[in-house]
Amino acid sequence: MQIQPFSVNDGEGIRTNIFMAGCPLRCRWCSNPEGFEQKELVGWYKRRCIGCGACASVCPQGIGIGMEERSRCIACGRCVKACPEEARARMVTIMDADDVIREVMKHRLFYSYSRGGVTFSGGEATSQPEFLDYVSRELYDSGLSIDLESCGYFDFDLVRPSLERMDLIFMDLKHMDPEEHRKYTGVSNERILENIEHLGSLMRKPEVVIRIPVIGGVNNSEENIAASAAYVHDVLPEAKMELLPYHSLGIIKYEAIGKPFDQNEFYTLDREEMKKLRGIAAAHGPKIADYR
Repeated sequence: MQIQPFSVNDGEGIRTNIFMAGCPLRCRWCSNPEGFEQKELVGWYKRRCIGCGACASVCPQGIGIGMEERSRCIACGRCVKACPEEARARMVTIMDADDVIREVMKHRLFYSYSRGGVTFSGGEATSQPEFLDYVSRELYDSGLSIDLESCGYFDFDLVRPSLERMDLIFMDLKHMDPEEHRKYTGVSNERILENIEHLGSLMRKPEVVIRIPVIGGVNNSEENIAASAAYVHDVLPEAKMELLPYHSLGIIKYEAIGKPFDQNEFYTLDREEMKKLRGIAAAHGPKIADYR
């Protein structure tokens, strides 16, 4: 989806985030909807478009300016190159693993001086286990710090070799109630809870931060936060927790890929409410992390 250098919110120091497409969840509040599927994707940002027609003039599929027939798009990228205002953009691109590694290594100096490194994110990085295994092994052997952000829904044994190389693993815990979890993400939380527990079986112990994206109207009850924190402290006593407030910054991406933005029922908690929930979580044992 993207290689984002100079990130400071997803691990220690200055990092490069590798956003990998494909995710088994369909969280209704997702801010990266372009990463649901593992296929090349071109988006159209209507607010940038000046209607010049440069994109339509080079499209081999005959798709018009407004991408009314975007289902026919083959993501060739000709319109992206032709657009003078960057209203067309590649949102998911096929890249060779070695090209990704070369891109990451360009910033090695910044990692060295800031104790930073690389963070795999998504979408969902574990949805491409062979790619993750190869790239993480090469970066690990090069001496770089590598972290992982994950929704937690994956085959643990398949991904274990990659997990063993990580210095820090962020794993989401979106709701303790399996049916509520299914309602809002499309899957039960059972596999995620099992994988959180399995993190304790890794031979090379990474730091673990269990993240709760706090979505107003979904999982922000005091009972859910308390139950989540108690569970984490019980199964992974050394793990930290981070509570992240919901945001709707992904709305422009929904527009770009032609999907409805169905998030009006969700809301962002204010600072005092978030502070209270962090206090509840801490009262049940886990240390609270903050990578914002």
